[in-house]
Amino acid sequence: MDSQVTQLLARIREGDTAAADELMPLVYSELHRIAAGRMRQENAGHTLQPTALVNEVYMRVFHGKTPAFTDRAHFLAVASQIMRRLLVDHARAKATEKRGGTMQRMDSDKAAIVMQGPEWKPVDLLELNEALDELAAESPHLARAVELHHFGGLTAEETAVATDRSLSAVRHDLRFAHAWLRRRLASH
Repeated sequence: MDSQVTQLLARIREGDTAAADELMPLVYSELHRIAAGRMRQENAGHTLQPTALVNEVYMRVFHGKTPAFTDRAHFLAVASQIMRRLLVDHARAKATEKRGGTMQRMDSDKAAIVMQGPEWKPVDLLELNEALDELAAESPHLARAVELHHFGGLTAEETAVATDRSLSAVRHDLRFAHAWLRRRLASH
């Protein structure tokens, strides 16, 4: 299936708009699985559903400038970034709505982003996003590894392919990034 996805992505790069329609059935179940995993980590009353999240990701990817994906891992990496942005935008909008138009921390709307390690617990999605942005300013490849692995649902192996780094480097990056995020989130 990977080779078929890669071939379709090549056709999309060449301007074949029908290829995007052929791609969707091949990647839909994986995108839905990733979205469902992200949504299970949200609070129970979340109004955004996995199907809507997948559809919005697909619309953002394929409506506008023609994307230049190299392979399945690259496609999933971009989709994971878009999922993160959509979830953060949704949380921000909800916070603004709840607080009468001003942005404030949401104590009651926790995103259960469970990183590796027994000491990880649910954290506010907006706080996590802020921490990831800070990490990206210091070390973009560390933040990207966390984003791909946790928001995109990519395995460490897929993250290595998507970032063109060795598997051992990605595993090290994830361990280091988790430690950095633990310290950052504990201090706030």
